[in-house]
Amino acid sequence: MTCRVVEQLAAVDAAEWNRCVGDDVPYLRHEFLRGLEDHGCLGDTVGWLPRHLLMEQGGELKAAVPLYLKFNSFGEFVFDQAWAHAYQQAGLEYYPKLVAAAPFTPATGPRLLLAPGGDPVALADSCIGAVIELAQELRLSSCHWLFPSDAALLQSPRLLLRKGYQFHWRNQGWRDFEDYLAAFCSRRRKQLRKERRTVAESDVVCRRVMGTEATEADWRFVFRCYRDTFLRHGNYPALTLGFFRHLGRTMGESVMLVVAERRREPVAAAFFLVGSKTLYGRYWGALEDIPGLHFETCYYQGLDFCLERGLEKFEPGAQGEHKISRGFLPSVTWSAHWIADARFRPLIAAFLAREKQGVSAYMEQLMSHSPFRAG
Repeated sequence: MTCRVVEQLAAVDAAEWNRCVGDDVPYLRHEFLRGLEDHGCLGDTVGWLPRHLLMEQGGELKAAVPLYLKFNSFGEFVFDQAWAHAYQQAGLEYYPKLVAAAPFTPATGPRLLLAPGGDPVALADSCIGAVIELAQELRLSSCHWLFPSDAALLQSPRLLLRKGYQFHWRNQGWRDFEDYLAAFCSRRRKQLRKERRTVAESDVVCRRVMGTEATEADWRFVFRCYRDTFLRHGNYPALTLGFFRHLGRTMGESVMLVVAERRREPVAAAFFLVGSKTLYGRYWGALEDIPGLHFETCYYQGLDFCLERGLEKFEPGAQGEHKISRGFLPSVTWSAHWIADARFRPLIAAFLAREKQGVSAYMEQLMSHSPFRAG
């Protein structure tokens, strides 16, 4: 087994990489990550520099880690700026660091990409060790695996775990949206029906479009909505129109758009990624402030899609307590961290232990607001 690091995913065979990724995490596919690199979404401007780690045997890819050298904490959604400030106060450098994740994508999934047929325990352990060795070789402060589902990362004694939460929907076998609403308490059921009715009475019609069928006008409108939303909230829109077009060309079957139209003119759009079991909500924007439109495009259309396709889970993105009343319940997320400095490691571990208690208590409180009927 040999290990090497590549600074461009173009140097890796797409089929071999995707074989390690599997079919439920489209945001880690070769097409998605290479699209970010090739279409001006990464680099010095945003502080994401690709350093993908490859484990090979006999010229064949056995495992990989989507890895980035980071010079800030932008686009990670696991907030460690306080750690960086503490390092600065101590006269130490926190940046650069290594981050294993998909840029700008707070979605759960594997961060150790293992090819089928190998020894998963040995391969995962080799990947973790190789990432840490790379960090030591580059004299970096730390390594971070964001939103992993890998048992090897969550159980590794070399890593510190940080508990977080998001709001996820899980399919309980509902036939359609009305069957889903039947599981709600009366008050919440009426609320959702009213929201959907309000949008319909505003002469708004939503159409769902797979990326393979999206037109140039669709992509331009989705990009406009994405960009306007980010700028309106003071955020930097790192993704480009070329990137969205690229996804349509190369992995359109894993992209779903919702375009809301009023009198045949587009007024809002939402962008989703589609896995074999999971729907991932990512971006949205609107040209008009229409009551209920955000919920319809970002949540209800996605739920309809999941119910029609029999998808098991819907991750609508980070944050948002308002999602609970729509049936997205608090779900645990994790990040795993290797800290090089022996003085800071126990301090961060103690902070994480206290934070974990707070997160657990808050999640318990949030669950008391579930919209579902008892039992």
